[in-house]
Amino acid sequence: MDGGQREWLMRRNCSLTPRQALQVYLLLSGATLGIAAVFTWRGAWMVLAFALVETAAVGAALLHYARHALDRERIVLGGGWLLVERDDGNRRTVLRLEAHAVRVSLADERMRTLIRLETRACAVEVGRYLTPPARRLMAAELRRALSAGTRRWRAAGKTR
Repeated sequence: MDGGQREWLMRRNCSLTPRQALQVYLLLSGATLGIAAVFTWRGAWMVLAFALVETAAVGAALLHYARHALDRERIVLGGGWLLVERDDGNRRTVLRLEAHAVRVSLADERMRTLIRLETRACAVEVGRYLTPPARRLMAAELRRALSAGTRRWRAAGKTR
């Protein structure tokens, strides 16, 4: 990063990585199906059916968890631009806004509203992975960085 560039990275607070979620699933499924196999061998076939349903449900839940474990939001301010990147599951959104035209707002600072970055052309909400107090601090920091950056870029443009 050069001296005039700032970056903010916001991530989901996850206990397990996708690889660890797979390991947990394999361990749970192995134990469940092993116990079900013993009961099936003794003639209780319904235990196997319920074990398969349970294993499928746990697998679906852990798959959803693993797909969103690496979700993040990244904001980069530099060179007169505000770059907003958002990874949500398999979907990636990248938005490039002119820094001098960005307005930062937080509709209700006490409620669970997101930070809104808007220009005349578009708007994006960020801060999904921040607590409400952290959102207030982030909004204030973005406002300060945008105003300082705008002054710096205008001064640099006048000297050229």
